[in-house]
Amino acid sequence: MNSEQRVKILQDLIKIKSVNGNEREVAEYIQQVLAEYEIDSEIISYDQHRANLIATLEGDESGLTLAFNGHMDVVEVSNPDEWHYDPFGAEIKDGILYGRGATDMKGGLAALLCAFIQIKTQQIPFKGKLMLVATVGEEIGMLGSKQLVDEGYLDDVDAFIVAEPSTALRLYYAHKGSIQYELTAKGKTAHSSMPEYGINSIELMSDFIQQFNQTLAERIQGKRHPEMGDTLNVFSVIEGGTQINSIPAETKMMGNARIVPQFDNQAMLDLFEELIQEMNETHEGQLSLNVMQNNLPVESQPDSKLVQVIQSVVENEVEVLTLSGATDASNFARLKQPFDLAIYGPGITELAHSVDESIEIADYLSFIDVFYQVAIDYLK
Repeated sequence: MNSEQRVKILQDLIKIKSVNGNEREVAEYIQQVLAEYEIDSEIISYDQHRANLIATLEGDESGLTLAFNGHMDVVEVSNPDEWHYDPFGAEIKDGILYGRGATDMKGGLAALLCAFIQIKTQQIPFKGKLMLVATVGEEIGMLGSKQLVDEGYLDDVDAFIVAEPSTALRLYYAHKGSIQYELTAKGKTAHSSMPEYGINSIELMSDFIQQFNQTLAERIQGKRHPEMGDTLNVFSVIEGGTQINSIPAETKMMGNARIVPQFDNQAMLDLFEELIQEMNETHEGQLSLNVMQNNLPVESQPDSKLVQVIQSVVENEVEVLTLSGATDASNFARLKQPFDLAIYGPGITELAHSVDESIEIADYLSFIDVFYQVAIDYLK
């Protein structure tokens, strides 16, 4: 496969409008490309319009299993008039390819696909297995990776390369977990001139916020991760009341907690439930919690075999870091066995989801060679 063919694969992927909820066409395209090189793959349906894909190359003898992982969905283009290029045109200018998902993360997915095919076509001997794992719904809910873990497709994986954009010489071996939730405070409406006949849901929610922030600050003392820092929480969306002269009967608030292992997901959820129960007993009105997303923190070792192999393949020094965001690896953390992890791929992190999202062609092509060599060295 020459450079022009490799670039065309990326362009073809970007031209498919796989905004979260429409990834099946991407999976079918990847399956078609693999079939051209006599590589079998399995499409695993999530629903009518969404499907994951898994392909496996078997080595000459038993050994480790390395998985290449990338997600097929992209975020929506909410402001197309601000773009200078067609978001799904995959146009190239001065060595840069523009399009939604170029960086996050069809660039990484295409690079993994090309490296996977190269290993097959060159018939390089290796031990163990190499898997290509393309997932749906990473941007909202990490749905595909959850399905694959729940259904046992990834039980034997020893190491994952998640090809999210890592800005050239950065490699991430761990990241925080994430909880997204909605809190509801129910009160009782009344005329604002007679507040004693009502229960103000905004005031109830305000009391909860103050109590929660104070208690969380106390509970996380001494539970800081040396690299990722503290477990954090942000109340980010709030809506209450319908009329200026009425006591608000209901207030809803959404928030996002970012979790480190030292104060983990269960500890955070326990704190919510404890304070909700306490306030429901001591206050008028009722609070309730709806957890919309619950992703675990993931942590490998900064000097794992996989990280060491990548460092040996890449000529320049790679900075090994932790990531504040979350990836499909949050679901891989639910697997029974520990695994090596490298979140490492082409593209600049800061360009993800941006207007005129782009990737340098040279960066994309170089990562194909890196992924190819890393797989060979890891599985030798």
